Amino acid sequence: MINRRTFNKAMGLGTGAAAVSLTGLQGVSSASAVPSGHGGGRAPAVPATTPGTHTSFPTLKQVKAGLLNVGYAELGPAHGPVVICLHGWPYDIHSYVDVAPLLADQGYRVIVPYLRGHGTTRFLSSRTFRNAQQSVIALDVIALMDALKIQKAVVAGFDWGSRTGDILAALWPERVKALVSVSGYLITDRRAQAEPIAPAAEHTWWYQYYFATERGRKAMEDKTLRHDLTRLVWDLVSPGWNVDDATFERTAAAFENPDYAAIVIHNYRWRLGLAEGERRYDRYENELATGPVVTVPTITVDPELDPFTAPGDGSSYRDKFTGKYEHRTVRVGHNLPQEAPTEFAQAVVDVDHF
Repeated sequence: MINRRTFNKAMGLGTGAAAVSLTGLQGVSSASAVPSGHGGGRAPAVPATTPGTHTSFPTLKQVKAGLLNVGYAELGPAHGPVVICLHGWPYDIHSYVDVAPLLADQGYRVIVPYLRGHGTTRFLSSRTFRNAQQSVIALDVIALMDALKIQKAVVAGFDWGSRTGDILAALWPERVKALVSVSGYLITDRRAQAEPIAPAAEHTWWYQYYFATERGRKAMEDKTLRHDLTRLVWDLVSPGWNVDDATFERTAAAFENPDYAAIVIHNYRWRLGLAEGERRYDRYENELATGPVVTVPTITVDPELDPFTAPGDGSSYRDKFTGKYEHRTVRVGHNLPQEAPTEFAQAVVDVDHF
């Protein structure tokens, strides 16, 4: 477990917020290890909403937090229990555009931040290394919680957001009330990443290897190629989602961040051992390299149509979650919260009532 003193040595924490304007159910199955209920009560049912019902957030706020000025959406009562929703790549806060109102209607204060390199989130200093190793993104969330004076929150995410939530729950369990992690345990084992896997599985990671080349880096820096590449990824990893162009374009606007290409390329190269991180984060990475377990109440959710979803109904990572636990499968693709917002929001409410 990482304490506050150690964290403060790694990152400077800042505060101060300013608000600016920001102009059908899928099949679900579950394998439950514990019953729902908080103090003997039953979690309320989240009303069904059609994906795409909402297209924008009412406001976007900014707050100085650690190394960043973080852009984030906030919905719900100011003093409600907090849920932090974390997006992945190549996505942005719009993955939660239907989830956030559902949770706000249940009385939650919902925080949906742009990760570093995305949307309106900016580095405070031009001299800061554009680092995207896994521990740093989790540290950004701790800094955001401190800036907003949030001691504890339910954390929910997919893709990079799942990895970040897993790290938060493993290293700072005192800050995580409960966890929803799409695709389960995603903490990166860099030693394992050095070894080949089955060719069919390698095939799905084509863009990771592309980004390891200079051609891939140049593609991410080119506005047109970046746009077309990220749209291709959407289509490949969510084969059952008939997403329209307007929905993609709302998210693609977040990729115009001046640090987007640098953050994406460093993230994937770092995972493969092709780029170095920073020594000041070695303590966190060394602890993550041990494969720490998650002890907080957790619901894992597998998107059935996602080509990255491993067979076995979550069995490959079940031993990594040692607290109260439930696993579910939803018949959608990779961007689960946007493709199945009701099921995602229900998982958040349910795990909060464990």
